[in-house]
Amino acid sequence: MLDLRLRNATFLTMDDAHPLAHELGVWGGRIVGVDEAVARLPARRVVDLGGATVLPGFIDAHVHLAWTGLKRRAVDVSGCRGVGEVLALIGRAARRHPENAWLDVAGYDQRPLGRHITAAELDRAAPGRRVLLAHDSGHACVVSTPVLDLLPAGVPHQDGLLTESAAAAARALRRPYSLDELTDAVADAAGECLRQGVTACAEAGIGGGLISHSAVELAAYQRLREAGRLPLRVRLMVAATALHEVAAHPGDGIPRGLDLGLRGGFGDDRLALGALKIFTDGGMMARTAALSSPYAGLDHAGQLYDDPGELTRQIAEGHRAGWQLAIHAIGDRAVDLALDALAEAQRAHPRAGVRHRVEHAGLVRPDQLPRLAAAGVTAVVQPGFLWSFGDDYAALMGAERAAWLYRGRAFLDHGVRLAASSDRPVVDGAPLRAVQFMVERRSSSGALIGPEEGVTVEQALRAYTVDAAHACHWEHALGSLAPGRLADLVVLGDDPRRVDPSRIADIEVVGVFVEGRQVEGQKDPTR
Repeated sequence: MLDLRLRNATFLTMDDAHPLAHELGVWGGRIVGVDEAVARLPARRVVDLGGATVLPGFIDAHVHLAWTGLKRRAVDVSGCRGVGEVLALIGRAARRHPENAWLDVAGYDQRPLGRHITAAELDRAAPGRRVLLAHDSGHACVVSTPVLDLLPAGVPHQDGLLTESAAAAARALRRPYSLDELTDAVADAAGECLRQGVTACAEAGIGGGLISHSAVELAAYQRLREAGRLPLRVRLMVAATALHEVAAHPGDGIPRGLDLGLRGGFGDDRLALGALKIFTDGGMMARTAALSSPYAGLDHAGQLYDDPGELTRQIAEGHRAGWQLAIHAIGDRAVDLALDALAEAQRAHPRAGVRHRVEHAGLVRPDQLPRLAAAGVTAVVQPGFLWSFGDDYAALMGAERAAWLYRGRAFLDHGVRLAASSDRPVVDGAPLRAVQFMVERRSSSGALIGPEEGVTVEQALRAYTVDAAHACHWEHALGSLAPGRLADLVVLGDDPRRVDPSRIADIEVVGVFVEGRQVEGQKDPTR
């Protein structure tokens, strides 16, 4: 007997063997079959979905759950209209917070302000306080003088502005957040994901660098799971800087690693270690993505995250030690470094079936497309960046390079697997918003950004389901509504293929099922 039969719906299965169905059966949390395979089977519960559209639960292949939740608890300056308002808000917050506590400030973006805030201004707004004004990109921060005084000698800054590895040094001073803070933050962010139809995600880095919150951050996820408060499936990327020298046998090829030899793949379908996260450059919001020629209107071309030799070493050692690599490379110069290092690593230590990823692949030249395909990497893109910031990014790149931003069609045409993600909380994480952009290529202002890179609705949905599952080593369990897969489903109020593309983002998520059970707090899809 089935546990559940869902009927009277359009099931977009993402399963090539049976792409469209109208009935689906579940037993033991997994999909038994569709249509005639289950139509006559008895079921404990039968749910009529009233003509809704059902897809595999969306998989967000690159998110920051703890950062998302903690950002909501920080002083938020995103609504301020000028430098003066930002500083006034920080001053008021400083008077409310304990004098010996760090003052965490979020929502900072220098672009609408016209310039960066300085350490001296923070000192006047919050005298004597340790203020960390975090840039929305995650790649920079402005800190007060008491924080500058704590930094190791030689850490570069410009009037309190720190970028990339220098910003990571400031974050290291701020650590650690408590496990109570982290568990609440992750739980909040997970709830937001579910409301948008996301049932699984890859947390894009724990343990070090720009994305570090605690040396024991993984324990927060374990606590949530043990308490039944982790409603999402999570793959945890490990920051490459968390690896350290280990006393392994020389023949093992693991000069640096985690204690006990842990690496990606340890865990189960609910919670597991994932890829090794390696930063090679910065971001376009902070003007630190590494380009091969200068930004339009600026006198620099961004920066690599670290010495090229050190980045190449991290890639080589991670590859040799058996990790899947998730290489953050936004600018085309960083993509060159990633491709060169991966090619050399594979020549030195051939591995079959590797699934290395390039996170973002924000600016990819035409000559890099066949190299990405030859390397067998997945491009993990964030369509929401161009919906939110496309006008700014296009102006920064100039007319020719704007067409190369966060590609879609060109990746697919060259045989590069395409996975979609949000990088929340940098932008709105709603998958349907991203799907709309992938099809239309229109920013929030309505401007077209590389329209030739548009893909079909079906291809965009694959990027958030079956191809995202492959990028996260979940394809055996998630990403399609095929027999044997886990019954993680999202129920939509309309069919993304049938509405005008400009309305895809407005489609309502009316229900979410995880292992065949409707998630509490979601709207009842039968009503």
